[in-house]
Amino acid sequence: MKYTLLLSVLLLTSFTYSQEKLNNSEIPPVFPECEAVDFQQRSACFRETLKNFIVENLKIPQVVEENNFEGTVVVLFEVTREGGFEVIYVDAAYDELKDEVVRTFETLPQIKPATYNGKPTYIQFRMAVKIPLRLNEEVNVVRRGATEIKVEQDDTGEEYYSEVQAGNVTTEYDLIQPEEFTRPHLESKLNIPFSHEMYSRFDAELNRIGTNTHTSTKPFLYSEVAKYYDFKAEQEKILQDRSTWLGRKIWNEHLVQFQTEDYWFTIDFGLDLQLGKDFQQKDYEFTYNNTRMAILNGGLGDNLNFYAVAYENQGRFAEYYNDYAESIRPDGGDPAIVPGRGIAKPFMDGGYDYPVAEGYLSYSPGKYFNIQLGHGKNFIGDGYRSLLMSDIASPYPYLKLSTTFWKLKYTNTWMSLRDVRPEVTADGSFRTKFMANHYLSLNLTKRLNIGLFESVIWQNDNNRGFDVNYLNPVIFYRAIEFATGARGGNALLGLTAKYKWTDKINTYGQWVIDEFSTGDIFGGSQSWKNKLGYQLGIKYFDAFNIPDLLLQAEYNQVRPYTYSHNSEVVLNYGHNNQSMAHLWGANFREILAIARYKNERLYGHAKLIYGKRGFDFKNGIDNAAYGGDIYRNYNERPFDDGVEIGQGNTTTSFFTEVEGGYIINPATNLKLYGKFIYRNFDTQLKTPAHSDNSTTWINFGLRTDIFNWYYDY
Repeated sequence: MKYTLLLSVLLLTSFTYSQEKLNNSEIPPVFPECEAVDFQQRSACFRETLKNFIVENLKIPQVVEENNFEGTVVVLFEVTREGGFEVIYVDAAYDELKDEVVRTFETLPQIKPATYNGKPTYIQFRMAVKIPLRLNEEVNVVRRGATEIKVEQDDTGEEYYSEVQAGNVTTEYDLIQPEEFTRPHLESKLNIPFSHEMYSRFDAELNRIGTNTHTSTKPFLYSEVAKYYDFKAEQEKILQDRSTWLGRKIWNEHLVQFQTEDYWFTIDFGLDLQLGKDFQQKDYEFTYNNTRMAILNGGLGDNLNFYAVAYENQGRFAEYYNDYAESIRPDGGDPAIVPGRGIAKPFMDGGYDYPVAEGYLSYSPGKYFNIQLGHGKNFIGDGYRSLLMSDIASPYPYLKLSTTFWKLKYTNTWMSLRDVRPEVTADGSFRTKFMANHYLSLNLTKRLNIGLFESVIWQNDNNRGFDVNYLNPVIFYRAIEFATGARGGNALLGLTAKYKWTDKINTYGQWVIDEFSTGDIFGGSQSWKNKLGYQLGIKYFDAFNIPDLLLQAEYNQVRPYTYSHNSEVVLNYGHNNQSMAHLWGANFREILAIARYKNERLYGHAKLIYGKRGFDFKNGIDNAAYGGDIYRNYNERPFDDGVEIGQGNTTTSFFTEVEGGYIINPATNLKLYGKFIYRNFDTQLKTPAHSDNSTTWINFGLRTDIFNWYYDY
C-alpha cells in the first residue's frame, strides 16, 4: 500500500511544461494569420494572435466583475499533434473564471501543429492573462528575483529586457516556473549508467580510427560520449506517438522533469521485477526478484551534477546462485550476500531482503578535470571482464579524479572497502581497508592505445586510517608500499592495450602482475610466485554489414594465488567477500563469445562461456589452499613449484545465456525481457562446497536497466 501511495504522489506532482522558447529543430504551431509571416517572427505571431483571441472572446464572469477583481490567470495548455488546443491546468482565483478560460480555449480553431525534425509533435505553453482584460494591452513586466524586468520589442520584433526597479520579493515563489525540458542530462557531467547493453549502442562510435577517446575507464560521462554519439537524436528516432500525459511518461519521458536556465532535475520510479523457474530446484516452484527504486538526477549550473538511487529488493534466485550467495555470507548471522548488490536478510520462503543505495556528486572545475565523490562502482577495461577493476562487487564509497588533456586520460580512485568474514571481524564490526589506484591511458597513435595501472590496498591497523601517502596522484605505489613497511599494503600492477584495425574491428588486452620476481617468472619452475593474469579480446562492430550487430570474443586466465595475500589476509583484492576483479577469483582460464543486436526498441544478446577452474577441496582430508580463493592465506599452499591453472578440485564450467527484449522507455531504459540460462558445472570431486550441477533457468521481467547482473558464477 505504501508503494502505491508513493507512486500516486509522484504522478500527481510530475507535470512539466514547455514555454515559447524552441530549439533549432522545432517549428512552432502556426495560425492561418501567421502563415505569410517570416519564419523568425512566427513565434511572436503565434503569441500575439492567441492573446488577441483570448482577449476578444473571454467573457468575464459576473462574480469577478462584481468584486472588481484584479489579478492574473495562468493557463498551462498544449497544442496537440493535430493542431488542437487542450487545457492542462488553470490557476485562477474563481472557479467561474477557470471554467470560462477552458470554454474560450475550446472555441479556438484547429491550426498547423508544431513540428520536430519535420514530424508533427505536441508542444506545451504557459500563458498569463491579466484581469481586467484591458491590462493585457500594457507593457509586459516580469520579475527575476527582486528585480522587475520590462519585456519590450525592437524594430525587428525581437524581444529584449531592461531593468525597471526593485520589486516585491514575495513574488519569488510564483516566478519559479519550468522551461522547456531539453534533456540536459544527455550532455551533462553525469555518468552513463554502466549497462553492457546500453554501452554497446555507442561502442562503435567511440572506437572509430582517429578518435581521441579513452574507452577503458567506466562509467563514461555523458559529455564525453555526446561528442561522438547523439543521444538526443537516437532517442528521438524511437519515441512513441503518445499525446496523453500518462502515455508520454510510460513510453517516452521521465516521470518528473523540471528545468530552468540555471538548474534541472528528474525523478523516476524504477522497477526490476523478475519471475522465473529453475527446473533443477526442488524446494521452490519459482524464482523471483522484486525491486523498486527511486532515481534522482540533476544539475546545478553547467559543472555540478548529482545522482542518487535507492533500491528496495527482495528475491530468490536459481539454486546455484543462492548457494553462491550463501557461501559468501558475512559475519553476524545474515544468511547471504547477493552478488554485486549487498548483505541480505531472510525473507519469506528461502528469499533474501537486500537494500542497496548508490549516488554521487560530479563536479568539473574546468574542461580538463572531473571530480566525483560517491558510493558505487568503477570498471577498467575494454572487455566484458576486467582483471584490474570490475563492477561485480557490492557498491563502495569512492573519490575519483579524472584528468583529460592532449592524448592522455589519467584517473585516480580512492576507495573504502570492507572485509566481512568471521575470522577477521574485530569487536563485532567488519574490518575496514582502503584501496587507491591510478590508471593512465595514452593514445600513442590514432589506432593504438596503451594504459598503465597501479593499485594498493592497506588496512586500518595501528589506527592508521586513510594513509595520506596514497593521496599523491603521481607516484609509484610500489615505492610507497615499501616505505610504509613490508606489511604496509598489497600492490598490484597492470598493463592494457587496444588496437583499432579498422572502424569495425579492434583488439584489446590486459596483463595483471601481483608479484614480480623475474627469477620465478622466467625460471621455468612454475613457481607459486608467478602470480599473473592476462586477457585477449576482439570486437567486430556492424558485423557482416548488419547495422548494430556486435560480435565479441574474449580469453581470460589468472594463475593461482593472484589477488590473495599472506597472514594479513585482509589485504586480498576483494570487498564484501567478492573479488574486485574477475568474479571467479583466480586459478582459472575461460573463453567467451558474445553477440549483441539492437533494432530501434528491440534488442537481444547471446553469450557462451567455457572455463576451467581449480577449487580447494576443504573436505577434512585435504584442506590446502590451491589458489582459487583470493580470501585464503597463500602460505597454506601445498607446494611451491609446479603450480598450474586448474590445480586442486579441477572443474569445468559451461554457461550460456540468451536474452531478448523490448525497450519500453528510452529515457529510463525500462525494458520488458525474457532470458534463458543453461549452466553445467562438472567437478573432479564432489565436496561440501562444490558438486556437479546442471541448471536450466528461464526468467521473465520488467527492468530499469541501470546496472549489470552477472549470473555466470
